Amino acid sequence: MLPADMEQISRLRRAIPKSEALPEEVRPLKLGVPEIDAALGGGLSRAALHEFSATALHLGAAAGFALTLAALASEHAKKTLWIATDFSALETGALYGPGLDQLGLPGERLLNVRVARPVDALFAAEEALKCRALSVVVAELSGEADLTATRRLTLAARESGALGLLLRHKLSDAPSAAFTRWQVAAAPSIPDEFGGLGPTTFHLSLTRNRRGPCGAWTLTWNHHERTFSALSVGVAAAPADRPDREALSA
Repeated sequence: MLPADMEQISRLRRAIPKSEALPEEVRPLKLGVPEIDAALGGGLSRAALHEFSATALHLGAAAGFALTLAALASEHAKKTLWIATDFSALETGALYGPGLDQLGLPGERLLNVRVARPVDALFAAEEALKCRALSVVVAELSGEADLTATRRLTLAARESGALGLLLRHKLSDAPSAAFTRWQVAAAPSIPDEFGGLGPTTFHLSLTRNRRGPCGAWTLTWNHHERTFSALSVGVAAAPADRPDREALSA
């Protein structure tokens, strides 16, 4: 390792303890579900980095959840930036404009950046997180991000107050400076009154939380009102044609 690299790492180590306390003026992003907001200490911390990962089968759900957070955090004068490599777009697909509108994040509020390599995605995310014109920066990552890289992203997010989301294409337990780490999966939703498709539903597992306990929840997303709600399923009524138990025992 070159002396210049060692000095840079040393500066990062000295700066990281100061980044543990977020600026008081940056309000957390409330998800609107009391149990989750309480576990997060009031909501998802802005001016911080958060990680989301999924198995290959549920990458679409993880991307969808990141987009719902962007819709929830969207500010009038600021935009969301989505960063992906060319390979990621080929492997998992690109964002779909009409689908974004249906999810509650209009296409004009979203900027897309394509890069060649995962290291370029990390560099672009770090530079973007320093920009105060962005409310959310999402970086898709098909490769690994070491502790130093996530620390740099954390410091950049703290500098601007933006919400940083790192979307990993595979589950990882590698060390990370992220404030929270989540595993996301798609979940069955309740059909509408006509038996059609129900609201978008996610199963979330909070596996790391610097401000409180971890847990697992199933949430639905209302794209009209841009709100989450905990999924609850009513108890099914007893079949009307079931013989009376007393008659059976007679």
